Amino acid sequence: MKPLFDPQSLGSPYLVPFDGSFDLAQAPTRMADEPTKKASKKALGEAVERLEELQRKLYADDRYSLLLVFQAMDAAGKDSTIRNVLTGVNPAGCQVFSFKQPSAEELDHDFLWRTYRRLPERGRIGVFNRSHYEEVLVVRVHPEYLEGQRLPRGARDDLAALWRARYASIRSMEEHLARNGTVVIKFWLNVSLEEQRKRFLDRLDDPSKNWKFSAGDLVERGLWPRYMEAYQDALNATSRPWAPWYAIPADDKPAMRAAVARIVCETLEGLDLHYPALSEKEQAQLANHRARLQAEGKQGKKAKKGKGK
Repeated sequence: MKPLFDPQSLGSPYLVPFDGSFDLAQAPTRMADEPTKKASKKALGEAVERLEELQRKLYADDRYSLLLVFQAMDAAGKDSTIRNVLTGVNPAGCQVFSFKQPSAEELDHDFLWRTYRRLPERGRIGVFNRSHYEEVLVVRVHPEYLEGQRLPRGARDDLAALWRARYASIRSMEEHLARNGTVVIKFWLNVSLEEQRKRFLDRLDDPSKNWKFSAGDLVERGLWPRYMEAYQDALNATSRPWAPWYAIPADDKPAMRAAVARIVCETLEGLDLHYPALSEKEQAQLANHRARLQAEGKQGKKAKKGKGK
């Protein structure tokens, strides 16, 4: 299908190819021409201002919705990126959902149900902090989690086939969303193993960040190679023109945030959003309303003068 917006027109070096050739080993965790912290903050501030206006247009235009999906290893900066990029957006026009361990109700539905019911309506920006991709990432690394999903008998006999089937379901769902006006942009924040180690130590050394750390973080860190394999396969299988993946270098947080904000803004600008245009009849009605309000103002001034006498 023809995408709502052509992501290749951005010329982003972080766009994951659509032909399955993405090589995670070649994906940088730092930008080649890494900007200074000051430059990154300035670029982010400018993008935030643009996004504020674009969100208003998106809401007024009321034809599209925007879904931003964030996936990453622990300590890559998902929360802070979401917070910093969307800091200027009207809360009424944005909704953020985090997906962690599924509930009993969610396990009684198919694996896409819990995210599908949280999709943004037209005119709004929806953000998934983790998403349906957990089902081909963490569940792939921990296939024992499938035991609680009540899958049909035999579904777990061939795990490779199960992951391929889930990729197909995800592609179909995202293509359906695009056909109906939802622009899907997916960000994988690519943090290095060494940078994660430093950030974990920072959480341990700073009492205000101790709550962010758990022993389970180290368990998952020990499975890094398996996670990288799962990410590479998932990105190759599901990066498509109507739902592209961007592998954003995440070792430098300010630069990462600026890059994400720029992609979001340029994508929205590519939709050619407009404030609704009024018909001649509606414009004439506005002129009448304006004249009435102006007349009321003049009458009010006269009344005040009369009281003053």
